[in-house]
Amino acid sequence: MKYLPIDNQLFIKNRTLFKAKISGNDIAIFNANDVMPTNADGTMPFRQNNDLFWLSGVDQEESVLVIFPNHPDENMREVLFLKETNEHIAIWEGAKLTKDDAFKTSGIKTVFWLDELETKLAEMISKCNSIYLNKNIHSRSASEVQTRDDRFRNMITDKFSNKAIMEVAPIMHELRAIKSDIEIALMQNACNITEKGLRRILPMIKAGVMEYEIEAELMHEFLRNRSNGFAYQPIIGSGADSCVLHYIDNNKACEDGAILLMDFGAEYANYASDLTRTVPVNGRFSERQKAVYNSVLHVMKEATKMLVPGTEFKNYNKEVGRTMELELIKLGLLDKHDVQKQDPKNPLFRKYFMHGTSHYLGLDVHDVGSMEWPMKDGMVFTCEPGIYIQQEGLGIRLENDILVTANGPNDLMKNIPIEADEIEDLMNA
Repeated sequence: MKYLPIDNQLFIKNRTLFKAKISGNDIAIFNANDVMPTNADGTMPFRQNNDLFWLSGVDQEESVLVIFPNHPDENMREVLFLKETNEHIAIWEGAKLTKDDAFKTSGIKTVFWLDELETKLAEMISKCNSIYLNKNIHSRSASEVQTRDDRFRNMITDKFSNKAIMEVAPIMHELRAIKSDIEIALMQNACNITEKGLRRILPMIKAGVMEYEIEAELMHEFLRNRSNGFAYQPIIGSGADSCVLHYIDNNKACEDGAILLMDFGAEYANYASDLTRTVPVNGRFSERQKAVYNSVLHVMKEATKMLVPGTEFKNYNKEVGRTMELELIKLGLLDKHDVQKQDPKNPLFRKYFMHGTSHYLGLDVHDVGSMEWPMKDGMVFTCEPGIYIQQEGLGIRLENDILVTANGPNDLMKNIPIEADEIEDLMNA
């Protein structure tokens, strides 16, 4: 991995939190993600299962973590199964984790090689009441691909049909939604790398530069700072494409007088950052562009104030909507009389601001957690209002990452330029 070693106290504490959530005589099993194929003998870069990583810090394929809080043998209450290095693997892929490496990474003392999994697991399951298995139940998940967890579930269900199967995902969602100090530091580092990327590209943006050239400069800066790269597919959309919410082609030339919307973030130690900035291609906002920009910035600042413990999303979204309505009226995009008569279930501002203002952030860009929960100290959310005027080919979105604390919102991106004058100054330095 490119990132520096993480204090294994993070994972030891995480497992302690998890064990308090399940019955002592139940067992929980976590699988690494698959190494996904491309074509011929090619594979995609490996990305670890976030739950397994959160509990162990192990960032290696084909790993299995078993947690059994009340196993009669104290040494079998936390167990890792790992792929063993052989001569072929060492030559072609490089050595895998040793048992000592795994202990230093995770704090787990009992480590077996994968060839012992079947025997050891059968012995452990024979002593448990129920089996907790993992499954992707994220509200946005739409994948039809069968995962390693899915195949493992089929095997367990067939082989141990007398055992009740429990879902571990709701527990992990609850636990992962609250970030510890070590996690916050890792996320802050991801945000700091993202800041370096933005500062690198602002001076190079000008008429004629290609969107993919900007993407390339960001990747350069991320990699040289120990990031694996982008936390998600970056959006670098100029002109009319600034109004396309998920524009990822990034293949056009930036034109003089146009706006450029950039939504990107560095990943560090598997933790995501998520930034959006919108800038004038020629280095100076037009009067109209600046007016829309400042309206979005005002909504963002007002929304950020509400990211505090106890805030409920339904109230948060209503207040953000009211603030956005006032800005859209000011910009001449909505009529206040029409707003007064609008259908509350279909507010008029949705024509120009059609997406949510915030989502959870962590190991996933759209991290696990429920929008039905009130906000709590330790949660991290994006704040990303936008105004998209398709008839003008003008889309403005701004986004920072906000930590909810008892002392008020802590903007993890507070050092990243956002005021219109700051952006212009940096682009013309």
